[in-house]
Amino acid sequence: MKLLIVNGPNLNLLGKREPGIYGARGFEDYYAELKQRYPDIEFDYFQSNIEGELINKLHEAGFSWDGIILNAGAYTHTSVALQDAIRGINTPVIEVHISNVHQREEFRHHSMISCACIGVICGFGLDSYRLAVEAFLAKK
Repeated sequence: MKLLIVNGPNLNLLGKREPGIYGARGFEDYYAELKQRYPDIEFDYFQSNIEGELINKLHEAGFSWDGIILNAGAYTHTSVALQDAIRGINTPVIEVHISNVHQREEFRHHSMISCACIGVICGFGLDSYRLAVEAFLAKK
């Protein structure tokens, strides 16, 4: 199984940015642990603060990977273009969020991409990514 993790804007600051919301751990450490936990899965990871780069990565992977785990960050709430990119590819996408967006500001309660994804996981910290991996394994 091949799974791509795509993180959007400001997620490069995990471990530094608002640790009360996002935790004190950087994503690179968690990603190494995830790869070790699932040695039979081929993982790749991509992060960008630029919407067009996220779309390009979805297009690049969207016809050859088994699944994409997408944390679109703030673009979740604003990007019709990401929604269109998800709808335009064959690879299933699971939307993830570290925080429970429904306990946060009102504008975070609506996702522009959920309707194009096969599922949404939020509020479990970095473990939201592992739960997405488990969801893909269950669909195998």
